Amino acid sequence: MIIDKIENYTHYHFGPAWQRTFEFLGTLTPDSPEGRYEIEGDDIFAIVMSYHTSAPEDALFESHQRYVDIQSVITGSEGFECAFSDELNVVTPYDANKEAAFYERTSPGRTRVDVSSGTFVMLYPHDAHIAGLMVGDASKLVKKVVVKVKKALLEK
Repeated sequence: MIIDKIENYTHYHFGPAWQRTFEFLGTLTPDSPEGRYEIEGDDIFAIVMSYHTSAPEDALFESHQRYVDIQSVITGSEGFECAFSDELNVVTPYDANKEAAFYERTSPGRTRVDVSSGTFVMLYPHDAHIAGLMVGDASKLVKKVVVKVKKALLEK
């Protein structure tokens, strides 16, 4: 997992797919419509969405195999919990059609981070994660983007 300010993306050297992802992130504004954005077909695409944050008690960790998630908040703030997927109890085994596996949250993740506009979180396939968590004790509206990048495009 990497957590940083969007402006620092050039400190990481993951090649053209990384550059293309952050060029796209630079085009988003609070007025960007929700929905799927094709960046490079199924190799790189984004989903802009809004929802109210929630408490973690009933949440499940998730992980992916083919894609790396690069998530960034556009408006509001949300919490993330992360854990190593191989240390969790599987609830739903990996499903290639859904590109996800789900895991039990028996306790908070190894890492908890709160993010707001101007930051990004990069999640590798071994990074099980729960996003959309409340910051503080009240649910609030957040607008965010999840960019899906095929893992092979970021490997050297």
